[in-house]
Amino acid sequence: MEVREGAEHLAPPTEAESFLRGPYRLACQAVVLDPGATVTFSILERRLRIVVPEPEPRTTPIDPAVHVVDGIVHYGATSVAPRLAGMYGIAIDVGTTTIALELVDLDDGRVVEVVALENPQRFGGSDVMNRISYDEGPMRGQLRQSLRKAINKELRQLYERRGIDRREVFEVVIVGNATMRDLFFGLDVSPIGQRPYKSTTELELLAGLRTTTAITALAHELGFHSHPHARIWGAPLVASHVGADVTADLAAVVFGGQVGVSMLVDVGTNTEVVVAGRGRIVAASCPAGPAFEGGDVTYGMQAAAGAIESLAFDDHGRITYDTIDGAEPIGLCGSGLIDLVAGLRRSDRMSAKGVFADRAPLVEVVPEAGISFTRADASALAQAKAANTVGQAILLRELGIEPAEVDRLYLAGGFAAHVDVENAIEIGFLAPVPADRVVKVGNASLRGAREFLLSVTARAAAERLARSIEHVELETAPDFFDLFVDGCQFKPLEDGSSSRRAGAHG
Repeated sequence: MEVREGAEHLAPPTEAESFLRGPYRLACQAVVLDPGATVTFSILERRLRIVVPEPEPRTTPIDPAVHVVDGIVHYGATSVAPRLAGMYGIAIDVGTTTIALELVDLDDGRVVEVVALENPQRFGGSDVMNRISYDEGPMRGQLRQSLRKAINKELRQLYERRGIDRREVFEVVIVGNATMRDLFFGLDVSPIGQRPYKSTTELELLAGLRTTTAITALAHELGFHSHPHARIWGAPLVASHVGADVTADLAAVVFGGQVGVSMLVDVGTNTEVVVAGRGRIVAASCPAGPAFEGGDVTYGMQAAAGAIESLAFDDHGRITYDTIDGAEPIGLCGSGLIDLVAGLRRSDRMSAKGVFADRAPLVEVVPEAGISFTRADASALAQAKAANTVGQAILLRELGIEPAEVDRLYLAGGFAAHVDVENAIEIGFLAPVPADRVVKVGNASLRGAREFLLSVTARAAAERLARSIEHVELETAPDFFDLFVDGCQFKPLEDGSSSRRAGAHG
């Protein structure tokens, strides 16, 4: 659990809690010293809402890596085990903040059920660099263990609900950024945290020691709750922090297969941006941090019941809002925070630099629920937004493309499906692409993982596409710092900045 208030009323952490940092405790170990004290906390097992739009009708056949010959399940020519009843696969997107998974019928491609939960690794830090640092310390392996235990617990419940034997699950696909993917497989993630910021698999590929950054393991080797000989396939990376989740995103939206300029923005704790145009595809990773996903903001939260997902200011300055599941408000998720910032700017209750009118220390959002928005909250969002802004600006400039020239912008990520696009553009969260060209694709990486489950052809195509992408290190741009500082302001990204600064970038 994460202790929000009243930590001083708890007994010191026990030896069993030695792997935890910061405000995190084990509920079974945290003893309240004063029976009359109030301790506020949240459990790290909340059910989250996940949006995975259905794909277009399939134009290619289902050709999974696993198939049945005379009642025996095979991988290629290798027999594995007799088929029992159904034949299923699991697609998993391991995000820094959220884990999403699907149970998929490999016979007909049908999605049986989708589940989303909080990533329990938060005790190791809110972003990948902190988790890399944690895994390098004396508690190495705890992040991997907590992740696998959470997934296995979810799978046991899922199989029970659906009446499925774990031995009917023969194929698993894992996607995620480089750190999340490699932690799942138990690889050393320390190289990702230092220059040149590359996974061991990418370093080995560059050294000629392997032919792909994809990873394959057997379920029994990882203690995964499926058939012991099920194959677990970790999708290939693009480069550095641009990971397998982006490879899956691109597969889901058939990126680069259309005429004109395409752009992908996958919003998260680590936002990724990809732009295709003028014969090139470039990509970058933006360390946005968790502000738009429930971290670093006093009443920020993920997309769970009670989160304010949309809000508006009426003519009298009063705030109206909607919450997920219509529950009583307990905080604001990413889409609600974007609406709040845009509304405060539009009503002149907050400056572009995040200063409230009359220098007020905070803004009451839902006074009756005690929900407010502070100057520190605005600062955290400004820095997270700036990381996204810089990534989009530099990649567009790299190709000499103006935002108005983008033919389609795919907006992906946990809360992206509920973002008000015009509000996002108004505060500079998104490049000023014409709003009608923005396509919300929800958790596209999970949809891409499903495609990899169902098609070895899709896997091969994704491998080729990933190899064709040029990785751009944002911090090497000579004006990176200036762009970041400017991006911290809640104002639109200037249309035309790419061409004006193209000469400085080279």
